[in-house]
Amino acid sequence: MTIYLHPADSARKPGNLNDPPQEAEEVAERDLNPPCVLVFNASDPSGAGGLGADALAMASVGAHMLPVVTGAYARDTAEIFDHFAFEEEAIAEQARAILEDVEVQLIKVGFVGTPEALSTIAETASDYPEVPLVAYMPNLSWWDENLIEGYLDAFRELLLPQATVLVGNHSTLWRWLLPDWSGERPPGARDIAKAAGEFGVPYTLVTGMVLPDQFIDNVLASPQSVLASEKYERLEAVFAGAGDTLSAALAALLASGTDLVAATTEALAYMDRCLDAGFRPGMGHVLPDRLFWAEPEDDEDDDEDPDAPPDFALPPHDTRH
Repeated sequence: MTIYLHPADSARKPGNLNDPPQEAEEVAERDLNPPCVLVFNASDPSGAGGLGADALAMASVGAHMLPVVTGAYARDTAEIFDHFAFEEEAIAEQARAILEDVEVQLIKVGFVGTPEALSTIAETASDYPEVPLVAYMPNLSWWDENLIEGYLDAFRELLLPQATVLVGNHSTLWRWLLPDWSGERPPGARDIAKAAGEFGVPYTLVTGMVLPDQFIDNVLASPQSVLASEKYERLEAVFAGAGDTLSAALAALLASGTDLVAATTEALAYMDRCLDAGFRPGMGHVLPDRLFWAEPEDDEDDDEDPDAPPDFALPPHDTRH
């Protein structure tokens, strides 16, 4: 199944014979640029998530990130202690300045801290209805319960109606969108997609669905059907930043024009490789290695001439477009 999320944009096509020479050259030059993704997210000093994670994952799959800082975490690799939100006017000014200069292929929204920030972002996105929006809902259990409720309500009412794809862990989306679920079995991906669809979301990527024999399932669904499913073996380590990695890679791939099902499959494969190559920089959780493709293979140096000059060229890798 091929699902494209954005229509052809005439401004991105090569100039025709009637275009002035200078304008045609500018259009052709833009076509050679990497796709640009406007990202609303917080700064994370641990590098587990936030804008740092978005930047590395998006660059790895060939997109250019336009970061709008919405706040900052106080955290280490083990836990989040606090979050400090920016004023909504500061968020609006950042977005307005770059949107007046750069053509954006997609908007991605992570954790932005306050209902007011969500309102500002929703208002900004509404001015660009033809631009797809990927919304990521992280686990907010570390936060104050009184703040969580207002944030989730605002996200549901303001941002979901504009979201093209919602990304989140199964348990997180279940508790948020189906709090009164009373079925004998846990809700499936399509049940969650139906709940998101009531607020206007056409596609939902549900991750971390527990399967027997140490496997987890990740399912892309619409309210009508399951579109893609990728099963991976569960790793023993506890990770921080997996959801940020996946949602950023998916956003970048969609911005490049990859259809939704293929982008989902490739983003999941990229996340799995990042987790498989994960590392522990501190005393807390393991972080995904979003630059795993840049590391040399273990046996690459066996037959090398020790007197040969160093080669600083990046090796080819499967994920870059």
